[in-house]
Amino acid sequence: MRFYRGRVVDLTDIREITADLPRSYEVLVRDRIKFRVGQIVYLAVAADEQTIGLGFPREERAAALAAEPDKFLPPRPSDERFQWIELNLAAVDYDELRELILDAWALCVPKKVRREYFGDQGQD
Repeated sequence: MRFYRGRVVDLTDIREITADLPRSYEVLVRDRIKFRVGQIVYLAVAADEQTIGLGFPREERAAALAAEPDKFLPPRPSDERFQWIELNLAAVDYDELRELILDAWALCVPKKVRREYFGDQGQD
């Protein structure tokens, strides 16, 4: 278990990271907190708040699952067709969580928005 500021990262950290992301907003769908850009969900918090699902490149999913099985979990079978992976929050610190959330958000915003947010380095 990894700790950030003496504790495991949680929903407060997720909200802090997503707060200033352009076009991002939080919704409650069937008692689950989700973060969207338009109608696209890029992050979903599990009911127990121990794991999250987030956008993740489909072509990189198998490698991530094999390399870090304590951190990454496969998506539900119904979500396998999407660019999606599950993440164990106890296995990441704040900086890694932030990076993964930014990557998930970047998958679903227009390139122009991505470039403006990240500056010239972009994440194209």
